[in-house]
Amino acid sequence: MSSQELVTLNVGGKIFTTRFSTIKQFPASRLARMLDGRDQEFKMVGGQIFVDRDGDLFSFILDFLRTHQLLLPTDFSDYLRLQREALFYELHSLVDLLNPYLLQPRPALVEVHFLSRNTQAFFRVFGSCSKTIEMLTGRITVFTEQPSAPTWNGNFFPPQMTLLPLPPQRPSYHDLVFQCGSDSTTDNQTGVRYVSIKPDNRKLANGTNVLGLLIDTLLKEGFHLVSTRTVSSEDKTECYSFERIKSPEVLIMNETPKPETIIIPEQSQIKK
Repeated sequence: MSSQELVTLNVGGKIFTTRFSTIKQFPASRLARMLDGRDQEFKMVGGQIFVDRDGDLFSFILDFLRTHQLLLPTDFSDYLRLQREALFYELHSLVDLLNPYLLQPRPALVEVHFLSRNTQAFFRVFGSCSKTIEMLTGRITVFTEQPSAPTWNGNFFPPQMTLLPLPPQRPSYHDLVFQCGSDSTTDNQTGVRYVSIKPDNRKLANGTNVLGLLIDTLLKEGFHLVSTRTVSSEDKTECYSFERIKSPEVLIMNETPKPETIIIPEQSQIKK
């Protein structure tokens, strides 16, 4: 094979060498016009055609040109970005092959880690969809007991406990943490944490009750409990896994027929 039959592409810094005939598999594509010099966006640099696009995704583009098949890894998830690249190269056959992947429903996953230790309970919620975590963050409120300042009004009134509302902590976009109960190592009852989950207005300090309310909230949001397991045998952390499959939205053109107009002639025009 002579060097004149080969072409080298630099796509986003990644180098690909293939046959001219492979790039020209689809004559109407932008890649074919690139070789013919009909597309000014692609420049020859150091004997290589430079393409300012995603080099990792181009490997799937090139494989499609070679085999006319779409073979993707089992853990591949960048369907939308790959279709965007296919549109850029004007490979409409590849765009059509990717459409079914984009229409497949994607399950939303949630894991609730629960640890009960003495009179305290600790929660950590992981979500594959950040919107689910945002929803739970907006509904969950942690109330901590704080002593108010003592007052003097002729007589001494001891400090009273007030509840200070706090949102759960967000270590990342995909998880949140909170706790409830009291620290049994302290002599007094200060520092008790209560949890409320909207629309329920109760303030709960018992971890088991909070867990039940959290599970009920997820079930009402369309999640299904798929498994339970013990994460660690040492601290007996329990893990509850949930899944929700949302069907893709289907856009239907509004074809509501216009009401028929019935013209009734005037009485003077009706022949007897």
